[in-house]
Amino acid sequence: MPREGTGPDFIEALARGLEVITAFRPHRQAMTLAEVATAAHLARPTARRILLTLEELGYVRADGRGYSLTPRVLDLGVAYVRSAGLWEVARPHLERLVARTNESCSIAQLDGSDIVYVARVAVPKIVGLTVQIGTRFPALPTSLGKVQLAALPPDELDAVLAEPTRSGLVARWQPDRAERDAELREVRARGWALTDEQLALGIRSVAAPLRDGSGRVIAGVNVNCHAAETPVERLLEHHLPLLLQAAGDISADFARLADVPHVTVPAS
Repeated sequence: MPREGTGPDFIEALARGLEVITAFRPHRQAMTLAEVATAAHLARPTARRILLTLEELGYVRADGRGYSLTPRVLDLGVAYVRSAGLWEVARPHLERLVARTNESCSIAQLDGSDIVYVARVAVPKIVGLTVQIGTRFPALPTSLGKVQLAALPPDELDAVLAEPTRSGLVARWQPDRAERDAELREVRARGWALTDEQLALGIRSVAAPLRDGSGRVIAGVNVNCHAAETPVERLLEHHLPLLLQAAGDISADFARLADVPHVTVPAS
């Protein structure tokens, strides 16, 4: 069935291939042909051709259990992170922040009504939710999401939050519009955001926005801790000033990176 809302330049075969890749989730790492077709809303012959193509390209493998993704799929996400320059710029600052707080620190960007983690330095602590590059959470109940949502104009904010989450997670905090707007006004006024077990039990974090050279918010950076180990007072009095310093340094470095001329050398 043709995809809805497509223009004359839309490549439906490419869209279908991406839908097959994104059909694989943590709870369905291996699927049969029929399961892939159902998950991607495709006819079985179409799903089969796409899987065989992806297998030939090295993105999918077939075994006795069915089909599963290969690590080569990570190249797609890594290409984004590298092209954005965020990881190269942020890594030394995140590592320094982790060393000074002894807590995990991450960078995430908005994708619809979700955040997606694009950089992370973790410490070996047990927390309620597993986070890695590419992890997706609903934006509103996270500190990383709040600092980015607070920067959006009202109309854009409503449109973003109207999109359904693709995280598969139901957050503990489900505010009405008035409570949501009040929370984001406070974040906007003070320049940072706190989440205290709003996403899930035991998860407490504070985040600051990352900006490009024009001052536009492009991501968020946070310090994440276990609520049973780190009280809010410690998070705000000790970790927050270090986080704000790191956010300013990362933003400054990112702005400098954007100003560096990029020269393409033709192949000889």
